[in-house]
Amino acid sequence: MLVIRMQRTGRRGLAQYRMVVQDSRQTPTSGKNVASLGHYDPHTKENGVDIEKAKFYLEHGAQPSNRVAKFLSDNGVKLPDWVNLDNSKAANIKNAEKLRKNRPVEEVAEEPAAEASEAVDTPAETEETPAAEEPVVDTTAEAEKPAEA
Repeated sequence: MLVIRMQRTGRRGLAQYRMVVQDSRQTPTSGKNVASLGHYDPHTKENGVDIEKAKFYLEHGAQPSNRVAKFLSDNGVKLPDWVNLDNSKAANIKNAEKLRKNRPVEEVAEEPAAEASEAVDTPAETEETPAAEEPVVDTTAEAEKPAEA
């Protein structure tokens, strides 16, 4: 079975990719390609794809990888029905309901309003009944005395 995949080229830190047609049993780095369909530079986002060759190999049963299928669909190639594009970017997160962004917004909005109404009531009460002043006890003097043995 033939696959259309990306083959990494370029030096360390500056990757570039060739879009190649290979036998599915070969590794992408083996260099045994049936055909080269184009190139992709992720740094400049340059994408040079031979659309006619890509359509030819897709019609003859070549299976594109997810990234290649996305590139081809972005370039206007109509993909066969059997090609599945995975458009879901949502990762499976454990306990997703506990995340802050998934909490209901209504509860967060009600709490500050309730606190504000309580804050308005408390100054009025303190003005009516002044609190008796208590003498301040100096606890630091007791803590500074070393225990003599």
